[in-house]
Amino acid sequence: SFPAASGLAEMGAHWIHGPSPGNPVFCLASRYGLLGPEAAREENQQVEAGGHPPLPSVTYGSSGKVLNPKAVREARDLFYALLASTRAFQGSKEPPWPSVGQYVRAEIARTVPTMAGGQEDARRLQLAVLAACLKLECCISGTHSMDLVGLEPFGEYVSLPGLDCTFPGGYSSLAERLLSDLPEGTVLFNKAVRTIHWQGSFREEGDDGGRVFPVRVECEDGDVFLADHVIVTVPLGFLKERHQEFFQPPLPERKAQAIRNLGFGTNNKIFLEFEQPFWEPEQQLLEVVWEDESPLEEPDADLEANWFKKLIGFVVLQPPEQHGHVLCGFIAGKESEHMETLSDAEVLSAMTHVLRTMTGNPDLPAPRSVLRSRWHSAPYTRGSYSYVAVGSSGDDIDVLAQPLPEDPGDPRPLQLLFAGEATHRTFYSTTHGALLSGWREAERLNQLFQAPVPA
Repeated sequence: SFPAASGLAEMGAHWIHGPSPGNPVFCLASRYGLLGPEAAREENQQVEAGGHPPLPSVTYGSSGKVLNPKAVREARDLFYALLASTRAFQGSKEPPWPSVGQYVRAEIARTVPTMAGGQEDARRLQLAVLAACLKLECCISGTHSMDLVGLEPFGEYVSLPGLDCTFPGGYSSLAERLLSDLPEGTVLFNKAVRTIHWQGSFREEGDDGGRVFPVRVECEDGDVFLADHVIVTVPLGFLKERHQEFFQPPLPERKAQAIRNLGFGTNNKIFLEFEQPFWEPEQQLLEVVWEDESPLEEPDADLEANWFKKLIGFVVLQPPEQHGHVLCGFIAGKESEHMETLSDAEVLSAMTHVLRTMTGNPDLPAPRSVLRSRWHSAPYTRGSYSYVAVGSSGDDIDVLAQPLPEDPGDPRPLQLLFAGEATHRTFYSTTHGALLSGWREAERLNQLFQAPVPA
């Protein structure tokens, strides 16, 4: 959470996805009193949103008009029905297509003749809305294209019930509350790790007769920590780029292969602050549809000219009394990564162009400030979160989560433990998945410490 305008900008996690009793983030936040009264309402905890929060929305088209809500709803309903049908291929030996994107497009192509009662203009509009739905799904999955997301394992991901909610004091308020329970000095910040040496026999410097440790953590600033156990929670994007030199000796090939197999993409946010809102008070989501696009046609590959067309629209930050008049745009994939290379002025100019085009108002005032995340450029993340890519499966997630050394009879067990969202088979990409994975590894160590010592 980052102070911005008169409120907070969530640069990372935004919502508690599925705030209900099965979500440990929600349970902790409730226990610590960090949520607003709405989130605690029982009926809100029972809403089945399927990972797509039903915010009151308005859909703008590139012709500068608000699109017909009925036509938008019909196209969206078709899209969600197709997404739901992907679950049928879970565990299938021979899915009809390798990826979610290919399957969805093939099904759309099959329904085109009957779409919108056969009226050409209405059909073109529905195809444009379906193209926008695919872009939204790219943001949710953290991928450049749904063609990269494996069809067979896609249904393994679990959405929890509950109407997604935010932290009034920022997502960081949860981390700060957890941190306050720890003894002072327990957590070191800005302490970048260069290498984790394992399977070794390390002693404190100058302590020749002292205790021997199997793990040596070497920091960028030269500091060294010796340990029996290390829980590694770095993002999969970092592992993809650096695992070979980050671990010495290198990881076993099976784990290295799982790192290569799984997908990791970028989803960024662009916050725009306005003097005055141009949207209605009840509107919480402003969607953007480029009316000349179709999921059945290849998108224009010219990133420089068209990167902003990948933007799915803007969430209105609530409540305005806290945040001011702020829109938060979402954009995924290569276009999102290109956005990170631009200056604030270039991003502001592109967003102003999008909003003037969509509203049909060439005099719409430009936002007075812009703030954006840059998750791909960040050296310790290299993207946002994981997905199960074509050619990978939930088994790769389990392999990634497996501690090392692999031999259960090793006299020095659990030297390297692995946690983080990419190690949770059914809740990958979420904060609750990350939290549960950390608890899982802590419990592994608890079990080890409580085990009777062999005679």
